[in-house]
Amino acid sequence: MTTPLSVSQYLRQHIRTVPDWPAPGVQFRDITPLLQDPRVFRVLIDAFVHRYMAPELRPDVVAGLDARGFIVGAVVAYELNVGFVPIRKKGKLPFTTVEETYELEYGSATVELHTDAVRPGQRVLLIDDLIATGGTMMAGKRLLEKQGAVVTEGAAIVDLPELGGSERLRAAGLNLFTLVDFEGA
Repeated sequence: MTTPLSVSQYLRQHIRTVPDWPAPGVQFRDITPLLQDPRVFRVLIDAFVHRYMAPELRPDVVAGLDARGFIVGAVVAYELNVGFVPIRKKGKLPFTTVEETYELEYGSATVELHTDAVRPGQRVLLIDDLIATGGTMMAGKRLLEKQGAVVTEGAAIVDLPELGGSERLRAAGLNLFTLVDFEGA
């Protein structure tokens, strides 16, 4: 008899590692296989939905970070019967926006949010596919807070703790929930 896999182990089996992409020495964690298999995709979404159905964690709205955070975040919002808010790369939103610039390994990037995307006091779940250095999620948190929202938790499929992002986010007061940890792998 085989021992059943945990959700984390099951999902980890379906994350593809692409060596030396986008640069030599980088082990890219590709989540697209999680999305391609309907059974695996359901396990992924259900893991988030079951967590955030709990009254103490239930958000008023889900915010997804451009672009893979849109895929998971929109489905989670739908399943929770709450609204979805996209946080986009600069220049992609058509209405009045607020923006936040953050540092990347080489240069900087800016993300934007519509000024009417959230209301003061709304509880927001901020979701992305992966936490590396934490810059994108931190920028998303700041944007939402500029509008008066309360970011209750940051969620991601994958955490790459060696890059320090999850530690930085927690140090900044953001509760985090991730499904798969690739520390040292």
